[in-house]
Amino acid sequence: MIQLFNINNHKIDTSEFSNLLHDDIVIQFERKIAEYVGAKYACAVNSATNAIFLIMKMEEYLKPRTIRIPSIIPPVVANAIIMSGNKVEFKDNIKWIGNSYILHKFRAFKVVDSAQKLEMNQFKKECNSDDVMIFSNYPTKPLGGVDGGVIVTDDYKKYKWFKQAVLNGTTFSNNNWERGISFPGYKMYMSSIQAKILMNNFTNFDKKMKVLGKLVDIYNREFGYENTSKHLYRIEVLDNEKFVQNMKNAGIVCGIHYPALHKNPIYNDGVEFNCPKSEKLEKRTVSLPMNETLSFLETEYIIDKAKENI
Repeated sequence: MIQLFNINNHKIDTSEFSNLLHDDIVIQFERKIAEYVGAKYACAVNSATNAIFLIMKMEEYLKPRTIRIPSIIPPVVANAIIMSGNKVEFKDNIKWIGNSYILHKFRAFKVVDSAQKLEMNQFKKECNSDDVMIFSNYPTKPLGGVDGGVIVTDDYKKYKWFKQAVLNGTTFSNNNWERGISFPGYKMYMSSIQAKILMNNFTNFDKKMKVLGKLVDIYNREFGYENTSKHLYRIEVLDNEKFVQNMKNAGIVCGIHYPALHKNPIYNDGVEFNCPKSEKLEKRTVSLPMNETLSFLETEYIIDKAKENI
C-alpha cells in the first residue's frame, strides 16, 4: 500500500537522558528551530493545538473575543480557541491549506499558524518581531515527530510567559526552573523523547523538502495546478469519497483535508455562515500522497490511477 505520508519508526535509547521530561535536548531543539526559522526565541510545547490554546490565553489578552478562522480547517484549531474561552466564526478561505496563514490579529501583533509548513528563515520572511508563529510536529507534518508544537517570536516578554505557562506557571530564568509559581499555568511542556526525535529528523530535513519539492513539480506538470505546499497536494475531483475508495482499492492511500466546520452545530452556535467555496470543495478535493520515499514507478502509478478516477 502506498501511504499518504512517510511516518518514520524511531528507536531511542532512553538511558542517554538525564531526565526523560526536562533534559537539555529540549533546549537544544528550541535553539535549533529558532535559528532555522530566523527567530530569537522558541518555546517547545507538547502539541501545536496547545500552542494555539496558550496564545489565546496569554495573560495580557484574556478578554474573550471572536476569532475568525477558515471553515475548512482541522477541528483542533477551533477546539483550542473555544477551550481558551473565545468564540469562533468562519470565513470562506480555502487558499491556506498546506501553507501558513494569519490565525488572528491582536491590536499589537499577529498570530501565524504554520502547522503545515516549515522553511528556513520563515519567521523573518512572514512576521514582525512582535508576532508569534506556530509550528506542528505531529507525525505527518513536515518535520514529523511524536507530536509536539513550537511557538517562536522575537518578543522576550511573550516568550518568557510561554515558557512559564507550559510548566505550571513556574518561574523561569536563564533556562533554569525555580520553585516559585508566578501564575496558575498548564502541563504542556515538550518531553525529552519528543525533542530527541525532532533533532534526529532535522538531520535530513532539507533533503526531504527538496525531494518533496520535486514531487510537487511533477504533480503540477501532470495535473495542471500551481500548488506550492510540500505537505498536502490537493486536486479537485467529482466525488472525493468515491475517489479515495477507488484509489485505496488500487493500493494508494489518499486523504480528505478537511470537512467544513461552519455547518456543524457544535461550532456554529446556530449561526448560518456563508461559505459556498468551502461547501463545494469539502466534497470535491482530495490529497495525493506526499511521501519522500516514493519511487519513480510509484509516482507514475499514482498519477495514472488518479487520472483514471478524477
